Amino acid sequence: MSEVDDAPCYAACKDNFTAERAAMESANAPINHALNNRQQMHPHLSDADIARITPYGSERTWRAGETVVRPGDPAIGMLLVLEGRVRIMQPDGIGDSALVTEHGPGNFSADIGHLSGMPEMVDAVAVEDVRAIVVRPACLRALMVAEAMLGEMIMQALLLRRAGLIQRGRGPTLIGHGSDPALLDLQAFLRRQNYPYSLLDIDVDAGAAATLGKFEASPSDLPLVICPNGSVLRRPDIKQVLGCLGLLPEIDATLVYDVAIIGAGPAGLAAAVYAASEGLRVIVLDALSPGGQAGASARIENYLGFPTGISGQALAGRAYVQAQKFGVEMLIPAQAQSLDCAAKAIKGELHVKLTDGRTLRAKTVVVASGARYRRPEVPRLAEFEGRGVWYWASALEAKMCSQTEVVLVGGGNSAGQAAVFLSQHAAKVNMLVRGPSLAASMSRYLIDRIDATPNIELLPQTEVVKLHGDGNAGLNAVTWRNRQRGTEHDAEVRNVFLFVGADPETAWLDSCGVALDAHGFVRTGESVTCKHSDYKPAPLETNIPGLFAVGDVRSGSVKRVGGAIGEGAAAVAMIHQHLAAMERATATA
Repeated sequence: MSEVDDAPCYAACKDNFTAERAAMESANAPINHALNNRQQMHPHLSDADIARITPYGSERTWRAGETVVRPGDPAIGMLLVLEGRVRIMQPDGIGDSALVTEHGPGNFSADIGHLSGMPEMVDAVAVEDVRAIVVRPACLRALMVAEAMLGEMIMQALLLRRAGLIQRGRGPTLIGHGSDPALLDLQAFLRRQNYPYSLLDIDVDAGAAATLGKFEASPSDLPLVICPNGSVLRRPDIKQVLGCLGLLPEIDATLVYDVAIIGAGPAGLAAAVYAASEGLRVIVLDALSPGGQAGASARIENYLGFPTGISGQALAGRAYVQAQKFGVEMLIPAQAQSLDCAAKAIKGELHVKLTDGRTLRAKTVVVASGARYRRPEVPRLAEFEGRGVWYWASALEAKMCSQTEVVLVGGGNSAGQAAVFLSQHAAKVNMLVRGPSLAASMSRYLIDRIDATPNIELLPQTEVVKLHGDGNAGLNAVTWRNRQRGTEHDAEVRNVFLFVGADPETAWLDSCGVALDAHGFVRTGESVTCKHSDYKPAPLETNIPGLFAVGDVRSGSVKRVGGAIGEGAAAVAMIHQHLAAMERATATA
């Protein structure tokens, strides 16, 4: 989590830094720009760059051979080497380490996790006596905001370093059967968190069985997770893995946030970035990972500014990092259970109660909880979820479908994007839609793409009616029916992808009497009457003062990524107005 207050970072260097920076800028002091990927990942800072960074940190020393950080240690922040050398190693849980780099004078050690104070992920050892400037996470964020060009270079390095850690494949070691749903869930979660890990598939890797023997693991222990600190988790859940990695989010129960955002999809992340960049104290929670349903999109090609398209996960990842840059606190995974409005009239607060018993206190709350995947009424569906039935199409599922026949159900843009993505891996994609065509529910560019893809077969007015297989071994066949002719067809298919829409995630709002439409979406603006008769809700405000709704969860929203981002940004102006009104009311009370 980030530090409580970033202000001291600015205050500490304000007086002595302003004049120095002005002199440097007047002399047009250059910032070193990388010429290749290696230089971008490990840039060498000039004396002018070091002078700009120094006021944001404090000097520390280590003797040769001393450990600077270990995996799981509290985040030290950015370490800028002035003298000596620091060796960076990336370990896994089974005693293997990979050399990342050595930092000498003018180099710095940090990765993207240091923006939010995530625990250390590498071993750092002083090869020689080291003197360095340590810039703690809050001050690193302050530096990157105050020094745009220098901050851009640092940010590029941090992003590339995280990508390098992921590509290198160290971190926690996952051991199990590659097709085990529990193992797939762990992989998917770590991938969505952009957290590096290594995998030993005992069905493929010759050395996996020997590694299992070292830990005296039985089949009932799988999947096994070996943490970088050496601890062993046997068939763990996500919470246990997060605890092992030091990533369990915490809440300061005494703190009242300016804005609490429920949901880290495009709408929620947009609201977080704009609110935090304008000086508000912001916390975001999500039950799963950044990105929401958009995060499962293989490629979004109609989002403004990305002519070649961008994956939903990449877009969400950039927004997630951007929010951390401005000091947004992230509580992931965490799930809202209920909303308590009782304190609004007394303290001007809304309270969000979480499923784990904790409570968030905030002056305003943004409902960006989106929607949950809709499950069609097909017998045995729940039995095969995670064992051949999927509600997303990531690289993990695509790998399992290599050169096989699959079924994809749905006719919206997410379904179209998934079909095109899977067609690059599967031998054939059977695309089932209930309607007569895709024209009413899908963007034209995707329809044209599907028509031009030879291994996608569109089956209109068709639905899945039966799933076949062993609930433990997984799905092995599917029966679908043409609704117009009544004919049925059996196919040996081991993977079915369901993109049949979603229902609003609003059950947690029931306790507060939030106004919903007939379909359960949150009503806002002129469509609601506030519980306080003299209060006129803003366009994105609900019938509860200070409670806003944006994105897919809001009644009347366009259900598009661009629209969700626009609403998230627009809500911030309304939040400022509400907070200003609260201050005026307090001042006159």
